[in-house]
Amino acid sequence: MSAQKTNLVLIGMAGAGKSTVGPLLARILSYGFVDVDELIEADQQQSLQELVDQHGAAWFRLLEERILLGLDLQRHVIATGGSAVYGAAGMKHLQQSGLVVYLDVPLAVLEARVGDVATRGLAREEGQSFAQLFADRQPLYLSHADIRIECGGKSLAEICAAIIQAGAGLLGGIP
Repeated sequence: MSAQKTNLVLIGMAGAGKSTVGPLLARILSYGFVDVDELIEADQQQSLQELVDQHGAAWFRLLEERILLGLDLQRHVIATGGSAVYGAAGMKHLQQSGLVVYLDVPLAVLEARVGDVATRGLAREEGQSFAQLFADRQPLYLSHADIRIECGGKSLAEICAAIIQAGAGLLGGIP
């Protein structure tokens, strides 16, 4: 018998709001909060942008998956990096203890929020546009998600309420 799922795992593109929604959702639920991007930076003592610039997207994705596989948490909201969905083993590990929530935000909104992709620390291939990255990742987000929350035009409070409502009965610790 598998352990009860008590974590909420947020996935989505850079700019989707994982690191903004996550802490608020954690406070509402009295959960802990972990930002995987911050764990990576602390582990490597470098910014995401420096890591991608020095080692490339493929290396970064392997590092990200190693960090994901090392997580052993209960009753946490976990904000993953946008490229976490490339690591099948890492995502399977997260799915074993958590409900995976895809924060689905329209491309135009994401582009406005992210700004200059060259300085954002995105794990993308040389010359790959943000729109191409979005098109590449969208099917992965959909395939890994237990729940999809359409965030366009919603406030933070509305997004949190939608996640809680969708997760009720599916996740231990949410009434």
